[in-house]
Amino acid sequence: MVHILTSLSKTIWAGVALTVLFIFYYTSTGGTLDITFWALILRYAHVLSGIMWIGLLWYFNFVQIPNMPKIPDEQKPAIGKVIAPAALFWFRWGAMATLITGLLLALVNGYLLQAITIGLLDGVAKHTAIGIGMWLGTIMFINVWFVIWPNQKRALGIVEADAETKATSARTAMLFSRTNTLLSIPMLFAMASAQNIW
Repeated sequence: MVHILTSLSKTIWAGVALTVLFIFYYTSTGGTLDITFWALILRYAHVLSGIMWIGLLWYFNFVQIPNMPKIPDEQKPAIGKVIAPAALFWFRWGAMATLITGLLLALVNGYLLQAITIGLLDGVAKHTAIGIGMWLGTIMFINVWFVIWPNQKRALGIVEADAETKATSARTAMLFSRTNTLLSIPMLFAMASAQNIW
């Protein structure tokens, strides 16, 4: 077991293997690989990628940003050159995967248009709730890809920028990251509540 847990890739593959066992159990107890199954797989992928995205968003806002002033200057390059770029990679691709799987899930379940229009077409409370969550998530996605990431590239020196531009970019990225943290709270409530509204 230690051999598996000391390697991230082996740990991930072991998790995938356990998930496949659950799928075999599902099919062996009468579950079929129909549209309901694929909706379940999409929901699972949506939640999994959402955990990656929001988990890293909260890591940045609850851990990295507040603690950067406490780190000695000579140790800060380790964060800016190694940890932050790796975290930002998974952060932005987690956002992409969450958006895509969420849209596909709404399409497969037949409520994409109703959710996009926030339930205005049919007045169904579930579609209003999921639609609000989808729009908040879409705004957050746009912030990640078109504001936070370009500014972080300048702030971290991934692309060339003078010191003043780096400082301005770091502040802009932080403010939009905080905006996403703010939006994540009602977004998660909207997504969760949609599952409990008939």
